[in-house]
Amino acid sequence: MSLALVAYLVTALVMTGRVSANEKCRGIVIEVNDSLSRRFVTSDEIKRDLGSVYDNAMRSRIADINTDEIERRLMENDRIERARVLKMSDGTVKIEVDPMIPVARVFDGGKSYYINKDGKHMSADARYHINVPVISGHFPDTDTVFTAASVLPLIDYLTADSTLNNLVTMIKVDSPTDIILIPMIRGHVINIGEPVDFESKFTRLSTFYKKIFPVKGWQYYDTVSVKWGGQIVATRRLKALHNNLITADDEREELDMNNMLVGDNVAPGQTLPGRKAHGEKKIPTSVNDRPTASNDTAPTPKKSSTPEKKTP
Repeated sequence: MSLALVAYLVTALVMTGRVSANEKCRGIVIEVNDSLSRRFVTSDEIKRDLGSVYDNAMRSRIADINTDEIERRLMENDRIERARVLKMSDGTVKIEVDPMIPVARVFDGGKSYYINKDGKHMSADARYHINVPVISGHFPDTDTVFTAASVLPLIDYLTADSTLNNLVTMIKVDSPTDIILIPMIRGHVINIGEPVDFESKFTRLSTFYKKIFPVKGWQYYDTVSVKWGGQIVATRRLKALHNNLITADDEREELDMNNMLVGDNVAPGQTLPGRKAHGEKKIPTSVNDRPTASNDTAPTPKKSSTPEKKTP
């Protein structure tokens, strides 16, 4: 009895498979997993994108439908992140689509596009506008090492911190080692260098915001750089010159372009570790401290030949 039951089940499954394989497609069901209601992708758009592939599948036998071809065709759509095509037991074909979820918008010269967490590009269209962090910079197609996706770790760090997320309005990439943050506070920019070592860099930036800006004023510096380890380098804003003249005081101030806060065991004014700091000479505090030339002698005042008049 057991052997007979097993034989029956095997025969039934084989015959059912043959019947279903010869059966024509009863329909195509399209499901778009748009949990965020972005509507980057709709069922009607998928039908239009598939074109003749969709029409031919509706007239074909289930056995003749190439699900791999349909998936490849769908993945050519830059608004689709993932696609799955399944043959169902009821004679239908089910298409499941996960729309693209942009995490940043890139402005590269005259072109603009969105990227997802994997760096996949999605063409920017007025219908698909979404409020995401903005990256401005040039990313050549030939450069496979540093791309727009290389900035995503920085975006993840900023997004995870509500204060930083509200502070930064745009990310400007001048080079792989000069990434500039444009803060909401107008008047200065922040150079963080390479997109690495965020904890140290933003800790130093926080120190600058708390201890230096309140003292110097928010318009005193135009650039704050934390790209070098253990240091904060702030560049002063150039003052407007009146009547195109530079006074002695202005000239001295122009020489003092960089102001630094440094970590332990780093000399003030030191630009690179291991090098001597600038301006290590003692600053004279009185006339007696000023250096004099060894051969120079003060001239002896001449006596006047005119006799002094005495006041009665």
